[in-house]
Amino acid sequence: MLAIVGIVVLFLMVFGGFAIAGGNLGPVLHALPHEMLIIGGAAVGATIVANDMKMLKGIGGGVARVFKGNRFQKADFLAAIFLTVKLMRLLKSEGAVAVEQHVETPESSSIWAEYPRLKADHFFVHLVCDTLRLLVVSTGTVSSVAIEDVLDTAIETHHHDAMKAANQLQTLADALPALGIVAAVLGVVKTMGSIDQPPAVLGAMIGSALVGTFLGVFLAYGMVGPASARLKQIVESDAEIYQVVRRVILASLRNQPQPIVLEQARTAISPANQPQFTEVFEGLRAK
Repeated sequence: MLAIVGIVVLFLMVFGGFAIAGGNLGPVLHALPHEMLIIGGAAVGATIVANDMKMLKGIGGGVARVFKGNRFQKADFLAAIFLTVKLMRLLKSEGAVAVEQHVETPESSSIWAEYPRLKADHFFVHLVCDTLRLLVVSTGTVSSVAIEDVLDTAIETHHHDAMKAANQLQTLADALPALGIVAAVLGVVKTMGSIDQPPAVLGAMIGSALVGTFLGVFLAYGMVGPASARLKQIVESDAEIYQVVRRVILASLRNQPQPIVLEQARTAISPANQPQFTEVFEGLRAK
């Protein structure tokens, strides 16, 4: 929602300010479709050349996330703590056999069924289940250090992949000013071909050509660049939920007291979504 508000403010301030200053929007609006066709088409074509189909879908999904916002909210972070603590408690109290059904078939697990939003995140499910599967098959012989290495590698790999869409958007933002210059140069070439026209006609043609430069810079620094920055913020924020899983599992494996396990998980969450200690403690006791 805020992204839409930002775009509205952007357009109002730029074009409204230009109009208030005495500028004529007519030539800009007249040239806009043609310049946008050149710049936008070149941007889309270059993006297709630079990426495979999976990455293109990822970029589209990333743009959608800019408008949708964060995937996980405070309630989801609480749920992540509760779910992981429950599974680790079950593993420690009843052994590998009791937890195996929740690891091997999470889609039919009674514990996972309590947390449908987490169950819908495939990486979250795999991170929890694959790690617990290692604990089950190792029959207690694996060290917490080895599990920590596995968790860190999995989270880092996922984070790197999740950032690709934002990085591609930033690459596109960096290219747009140059593509705007390409459109402007083509406009100048067109103008030079009509050099015998009256000054008023040539002035209008040069003005149209300059709209290309304006549009490239405007899209780069007003829309695509900020969209990339926002997507990075969203990815960083959502990734904290995987750190919650990591901290609960490692603290439990190291036989930390329950309050320490909960606090280690809670403090991995940024202030915007971080629950109070009493919310975590009382919420888990009620489960």
